[in-house]
Amino acid sequence: MIRYDVLDALPVRGALPALHDALERHGTAVLVAPPGTGKTTLVPLALAGLLGGEGAPARRVVVAEPRRIAARAAARRMAWLLGERPGASVGYTVRGERVVGRHARVEVVTTGVLLQRLQRDQELTGVDAVVLDECHERHLDADTSAAFLWDVRQALRPELRLVAASATTDAEGWSRLLGGAPVVEAHGVSYPVETVWAPPARAVRPPHGMRVDPALLAHVASVVRRALAERAGDVLCFLPGVGEISRVAGLLGALGDVDVLQVHGRAPAAVQDAVLAPGARRRVVLATSVAESSLTVPGVRVVVDAGLAREPRVGHARGLSALTTVRASRAAARQRAGRAGREAPGVVYRCWAEAEDARLPRFPAPEIKVADLTAFALQAACWGDPDASGLALLDPPPGGAMTAARSVLEAVGAVDCAGRATERGVRLSRLGLHPRLGRALLDAAGPGSGVPPRAASGAAAPAGRSGALPPGTGASPTGTSAPRQAAGGTARPDAAGAGAPGAGGFRSGGAEVVAEVVGLLSEEAPREYGDDLVSVLRAARRGGDAYGARWRAEVRRLRAAVEGGDDRRGQRAAAQGDDSGREQRATAQGDDSGRGRRAAVGGGDGGQGERVGEDVLAGLVAALAFPERVARKDGGSYLMVSGTRAELPQGSALRGAPWIAVAVADRPVGRGHARVQLGAAVDEETARLAAGALLTERDEVHWADGDVVARRVERLGAVELAVRPLADADPVLVRGALLEGLRREGFGLLRRSADADLLRKRLAFLRHRLGEPWPDVTDDALLARADEWLEPELSRARRRADLGRIDAGQALTRLLPWASGEAARLDELAPERIPVPSGSRIRIDYDDPEQPVLAVKLQEMFGLQRSPEIAGVPLLVHLLSPAGRPAAVTADLASFWKDGYTGVRAELRGRYPKHPWPKDPATAEPTRYTKARLGR
Repeated sequence: MIRYDVLDALPVRGALPALHDALERHGTAVLVAPPGTGKTTLVPLALAGLLGGEGAPARRVVVAEPRRIAARAAARRMAWLLGERPGASVGYTVRGERVVGRHARVEVVTTGVLLQRLQRDQELTGVDAVVLDECHERHLDADTSAAFLWDVRQALRPELRLVAASATTDAEGWSRLLGGAPVVEAHGVSYPVETVWAPPARAVRPPHGMRVDPALLAHVASVVRRALAERAGDVLCFLPGVGEISRVAGLLGALGDVDVLQVHGRAPAAVQDAVLAPGARRRVVLATSVAESSLTVPGVRVVVDAGLAREPRVGHARGLSALTTVRASRAAARQRAGRAGREAPGVVYRCWAEAEDARLPRFPAPEIKVADLTAFALQAACWGDPDASGLALLDPPPGGAMTAARSVLEAVGAVDCAGRATERGVRLSRLGLHPRLGRALLDAAGPGSGVPPRAASGAAAPAGRSGALPPGTGASPTGTSAPRQAAGGTARPDAAGAGAPGAGGFRSGGAEVVAEVVGLLSEEAPREYGDDLVSVLRAARRGGDAYGARWRAEVRRLRAAVEGGDDRRGQRAAAQGDDSGREQRATAQGDDSGRGRRAAVGGGDGGQGERVGEDVLAGLVAALAFPERVARKDGGSYLMVSGTRAELPQGSALRGAPWIAVAVADRPVGRGHARVQLGAAVDEETARLAAGALLTERDEVHWADGDVVARRVERLGAVELAVRPLADADPVLVRGALLEGLRREGFGLLRRSADADLLRKRLAFLRHRLGEPWPDVTDDALLARADEWLEPELSRARRRADLGRIDAGQALTRLLPWASGEAARLDELAPERIPVPSGSRIRIDYDDPEQPVLAVKLQEMFGLQRSPEIAGVPLLVHLLSPAGRPAAVTADLASFWKDGYTGVRAELRGRYPKHPWPKDPATAEPTRYTKARLGR
């Protein structure tokens, strides 16, 4: 029986006529409705014509939610409103779970499931309307689904109705994106929510990486206790992640007659259901952002907000992706506070100062701006728009992130050199996994993917094929292009299995282990399972917890997807493979004799190779998924083939392994090395196999430790595998190394004299004063023209000592402008010495090319009316005392004799009585001698 009393009380009911009218006239609409108004539950039922008396024809409606917990809860709530069980008129499909009856009219799916369906059936056959719920959260899958749906409506199905629904969103932006869709607003019953500012008494460290200051968590726990004492009703406390929830739950301990519940995306279904049902006792619900929207937690009158959230970040240079803890946006804070006023007046305790509130970001960062875009790029390529330039997106994908994503996709054979999806790429997109994990699943367990001989021998795989991955890894809102079919034709013959053994190389059980390991990597395992992938695998098998149940369901799905290939069983399994982005684990990105790890590869016996141990397979899967993170022990840390260093935590079971494959890592703020969170020990053979595209052997000649070093090096990316001295190094490489030495250590490596240094300074002055044809003699310019002035000596040099035999001064003369004849004027324009009135020839100091200096004793300049010039530049004259110390500095001798000399004469005449100090120096006889010498 339909619960009309509940339905009639939902405020969004008043907006239904306007919504129906907008869809009838435009086919699209943006619905803005506050939390608790019924937009998630009432609107789909009304659009499907399930409420009776609405005058709407029967339709099939798909509702897309960003999270599994919200999808299940929404479907169950709608079924309850109809007086039915889930799966009858209303069903749901999430990762690993499908409850949809044959006559269901409303199906709630995650956005990942919707993307899979759009890729398989662009027309969404049988679907009349799609509701994209919680658009304001700006999840990548939701943005992508909206873009694809708009393409479908524009080109294939103009009758398909689209509704973008949210509590708080950029309504105008979504309206433009959907072709000027009408904005329909529903005004709910708004209960007042009081704000209590509850900052910590002492400053706490800001969050960085995944770390949250324990002092803040202790403060949040104390605020929860305060709220329980001061207010009535259940308490909903927002925390950034599962770890913080567990920590605060431990700090709260036993609260007497108050139940403490933990709700997050990985919580058991029974716990999620308990949270969404009224409790017999008072409750404290510790939740992540999953409770911000879509879910109504009954009985909540108090919200405690820690003010933190988790967002994905990716470092393309290091190839490390991770969730990071950030300050929650003001929009998120409003959403959270609204949970306290769903059913009655409430209160929100905000664990930060009121003065900080204005400094919070207005909205959360769109996922497309900050996340790893590899899966998105593959979706776009399979849709037929490799660069996503034709997709209707609120924010275009960053160019650098798309370039990194395409590099990864080319490496796994998912796209061709033009970015078009290959057959292999289409299959990867339908696995419901990140393309990295899909590559590992297909290559390690896919049928018929035996090892090519060149890969087995360690030869480098061709670029663009399934080898090592590189590190890391404007919208047209009114565009009318048709949904673009995946191009690319046939995948490369060896793309499906290059570089890795497949099911053809394993005896029975190998593919099962591969699916198990991929399942572990697709969703974060409990931290207490450890950091050794093999130990985590065994813990998951033993585990009777909620994670273990989800993991086993995922393993079954993956096995079916791989074994089913393109048959209906495989498609059904892949259909439930959503959430490959948001709810997966955010990955940051010698022979182990103790385990006897030896990788066995398939031969030509069609699957009769030796049985491969699960420890080898675990390492192989991790290495295939993250080949750039294969790492060799190097001192106290590990060096990844990408060049990033990584450290194992104290007590890690992986310590001592000569080689590891790092599956999950992050780099804490302020630390130079990555931190391994999950990995597996591998041997060198597996490392060569997985990262074969980065395997090189070449001659390396460079400048190191003050001399030329020549060697032949076999490398796996940044990891040196073998090194031997090179006696007959290529002269071109040697010359480059010598120039590198000159660049690092300067031209002091050459044989230099005072005359050589002076020549360079004279040329620098002429270049500054006259320009061409006088040469540029800066270090960079001289290095660029080394072949002009250092040859042939440089070509004959082989080491540092040979550089020391090159006369720098003689070599520099080769740069003089001989061809124009200007070289002959060098001594005229920039002489080494200049005559002064006393008859002496004084050396000019060219240290400052702006104005050279003439340092000369004052008495030797008597009688000279003007300062001497060179190349039209007056020299800066340093007039020295008889002891050679500066007495005055001038570039205008006439002015000095008139105004400055009197003071100098008064100061120095008594100190140097033996030297002449005439009253009129402008007419006096210049001299370099004393009075006595002059008298003789």
